[in-house]
Amino acid sequence: MIELKHHDLVFTFPEVHEEARLHIGFQRTLRIPDDDKTYPLPPGLGPFPLRHVDDFAAGVPDVWLRRGGVLLPMYQSEAVWLNFTATYPFAIKIAAGKINAVSGKEWRDDGLDHDTQDYVVVPGQPWLDGYCVDEGHIRQFVAMPLGSGYSAEEQLTGAAEHGGIQIVAYPIEPEVFERLRGEGRCGGVVMYQALGDDMFEGQGASVGAAPDMGLAPGGIMEQEIYDDHYEFEDWKTDSCSRCFVHLTNSLVWRSITKEDPPTTPPTAVEYTSAGLPWFEYYDDTKVALEGGERLKEMKSVAELAREKGDVPLPENESVEPDAVVTYRVGLEEDQVREGVF
Repeated sequence: MIELKHHDLVFTFPEVHEEARLHIGFQRTLRIPDDDKTYPLPPGLGPFPLRHVDDFAAGVPDVWLRRGGVLLPMYQSEAVWLNFTATYPFAIKIAAGKINAVSGKEWRDDGLDHDTQDYVVVPGQPWLDGYCVDEGHIRQFVAMPLGSGYSAEEQLTGAAEHGGIQIVAYPIEPEVFERLRGEGRCGGVVMYQALGDDMFEGQGASVGAAPDMGLAPGGIMEQEIYDDHYEFEDWKTDSCSRCFVHLTNSLVWRSITKEDPPTTPPTAVEYTSAGLPWFEYYDDTKVALEGGERLKEMKSVAELAREKGDVPLPENESVEPDAVVTYRVGLEEDQVREGVF
C-alpha cells in the first residue's frame, strides 16, 4: 500500500511485516553549477508538495490518470533530491522517464537486476540526488521541459514519452529482518540539514511553460551509490509497490490545483555568499557502485545548451563552497581515524 502523508510517499507492507514501512520525500534544493567542477551535497530547502493525481481528474491528461500516482511542481532548471527513511530494509528502483537512475538501462518490470544492480538499498542509502555516472559521483536531477531534448529519457531513447519519476519498492524477507534485528543491525539513516524554504523568496530559477517535465543530468556532485550487501535471495521480489510521480511545470500546477507553487530556490552564488553550509557524507563500511555505462554517455544541460545555442540555465556561475559539514558513519563512536602523513 502507498499513502501520501505530510508530503512523503509512505510504502507499507503489513502482509510482509508490521514494521515494513518506507518513507520517500522529495526535497527542494540548490541547483549546483553545471561547470564540470565537482561539488559537495547541497542542502534541503524543504519538501516539494505532493498531491494525488485522482483528486484533479478533470484537469490532468488522461495518461496521468492511467498511470495514477502523485503530481509535484517544479520550475524549469530546478533541482530535486529524494530522501529515504526506513528501519526495515528495502530495495528501491528509481527511474526518470523510465531510465533507471542507477544503471542507466531502460525500465524493466520483471523485478530486480541481479547482474547489474539497478536499485538502492535502504537503510544505507540515505538519499539520491541524481544519475549515478561513476564511482562516487552523480549528475544532479534538473527539471527541463519534456520535448526540449535535455532529459535522460530523450538523450538515451530519442523519445519524450514518459517524463516524471518512477519508483518501485521491494521489502526484504521478514525472516531476514528478524535475524538482522536480533543481531542489532537495523537502524535509521542520517539526514543532512534542511533549511527553511522562505529564506530567499522570489529569487532563483526561471519559469518555463511546458506542462510535463523530465529530469536532465546537471552538475557533478560527490555522492556514492552503495552496493547491495545483502544476498539477492534476501529480497522478497514477489511483493512490491510502485508509484508514478508526475512532474509538472509550476505554472501548470497552479492551474490544476489552484494552489501557489513554492517560491523559487536561491542560486548557488546567493547561498554560498550567505555563508550557509554544504555537506559531505561518507560510509566507510560500504562499497560504491561504479555507475551506469549509458549514464556516462549523457551530456549535461550546459553541454547540450552550448551545442543548441540555448540558454536554459540562468545564473550558472561557479562557486567555491567554504562551509562544508561532514557526516561520517562506519567508525566506532570514540574511534579516531588514522590518516596518511
